[in-house]
Formats: sequence, C-alpha cells, structure tokens
Amino acid sequence: MTLAVIVAAFLLVTAVSAKEPTPVVMWHGMGDSCCLPFSMGAIKEELEKQVAGVYVRSLEIGSSVIQDTLNGFFMPIDAQVEEACQKIAADESLQGGYNAMGFSQGGQFLRAVAQRCPSPPMKNLITFGGQHQGVFGLPHCLGTKGVCEVVKKLLDYGAYESFVQSHLAQAQYWHDPLKQQQYVEVSQFLADINNERDVKNETYKENLNKLENLVLVMFSNDTMVVPRESSHFGFYALGQDQVVVPLQQTPIYTEDYLGLKQLDADGKLTMLETEGDHLQFSIDWLVENIVNVYLK
Repeated sequence: MTLAVIVAAFLLVTAVSAKEPTPVVMWHGMGDSCCLPFSMGAIKEELEKQVAGVYVRSLEIGSSVIQDTLNGFFMPIDAQVEEACQKIAADESLQGGYNAMGFSQGGQFLRAVAQRCPSPPMKNLITFGGQHQGVFGLPHCLGTKGVCEVVKKLLDYGAYESFVQSHLAQAQYWHDPLKQQQYVEVSQFLADINNERDVKNETYKENLNKLENLVLVMFSNDTMVVPRESSHFGFYALGQDQVVVPLQQTPIYTEDYLGLKQLDADGKLTMLETEGDHLQFSIDWLVENIVNVYLK
C-alpha cells in the first residue's frame, strides 16, 4: 500500500468521523412555547446531551415567548407555517437539511412545512400526538384561563364560521365527520394540507414523499386528541362520530391524496404507540425509540 493510499484512507475516515450530526427543528404544541425549560427546553437539552454536537432549533413564532404562545391560538396557521419556513430557510445551520420533531399541533404544522417548503430539505419528520386528521372535540385546553375561555366560546359559536376560521388556529383543524362537505369547503388549513379539495395539489404529494421517514406517535390514553387515532391519520367513518377507521381505510390513503400509501409501500411510514396521556413519555422511551433510531 502506497503512502498516498494510506493518507487518502486516513483523510476519508477523519472526514466521516468529523461529520456533524443532522440538525433538529422542533415545533411545540398548543399553550406551549419554544423555550420553556420544563417542556421544549428540556427536550432540546436532552437531544444535545444524546447527540454530541447537534444543533437544535426550537421554533418561536413571533418575537417573544408570550407572542409565540398566543400565536399558537390566534394566528392563522398558514401565516405560522410561512413564518416557520422563512426562519428555517434563513438559518445557515439548516441549509444541508434537518430532522423535524412536532409536538401536538406542531406535528401537522411541521408536516405543512414539509409539503410547502422543501428547501432546505426535511429528512425525518417525527410527530408526537399530532392531529393529522384534525379533532372533533377539545376536552382540554392547555392555556391560561382567559385564553381557554375565548377558545371555547369561539368553538361553541361555530368552528366553520368565517370569523372563527380566520381567528382561531384550532378551528382550522376542526374536523366534523357529520359535516364533511362543509369542512372540505371552509377549513382554511387542514382540508388543504390533507389535499381533500376536488383539485389536488400534486406538489404536496411529491414533497412529502421526499422524506426519508415519517414517524407518527400516538398516545394510547390520549384525552386531548379526539379521536386519538388522528395521530396515526385515523378518523371517524364519515357520517357518525363513534366508529374510528384506521388510515388504511380512509380516502387519504386509498386514493393516496398525500402519498402516504407510497411512503408505506417504500417502508418510510412508521406508526408508534406508547402508553400515557397526551405527550406523556419518558426520556428513556424517547431515546430508545426516536433519538437512537432517527436522530443519530
């Protein structure tokens, strides 16, 4: 073996070992914010501990923690997604691609980023307790008493009223199986991002299929997401609100509106279930099932 070959091999090994880990982008859920030390801050710290040298960006929508929290309720989701896309595109540390972790509503919001903003590329998308088929009920509101009273009043007034759709984020992923046609016509976010309109957006399908993995985590005792199977893209059979059908029996899959059927066929769609209520998981579970498998 010549000296040149030895040197080349050494440089190759050094380059591989020095390769920086794929950055991570996180998006919090309703009533939370980017940086609270007991929620997203704790997850960020654990990721940095487990993956040496990883860059973690926890998205803040707005210019402060307070704005970020309130925007999770009252800023139109399309505007939130657009701001997220702009911040991701402007972050030099993310230009080579990134993994994404969405918590609760942050799950479907990050999926919208994957479908609408493919550059820089999202590699793995992991959602925890997301509402991918929406919700038909809001039994708990994770916010201040005043904020939650406003949310309840708006939903009681009518989730599909134009004023409510334009001013309440949760109304934009409200999915009434008894009013499917109205939902498809007026939902300002979910019906679009799930490609349920008559005219399909093929770009959504193309972009989602660029993911290396789509990982959907459902909490088996979830009392926040109604129905909890929405975290796996399951939902009520249309026309009633008692029987839930799995993703594979819904038009989104059978007619492949989003490319989920193709992702599944390619082995890139994973559904995980863990015990506990909404977003209740242990660090050990997170490390074993998510960090070690998808983030390292």
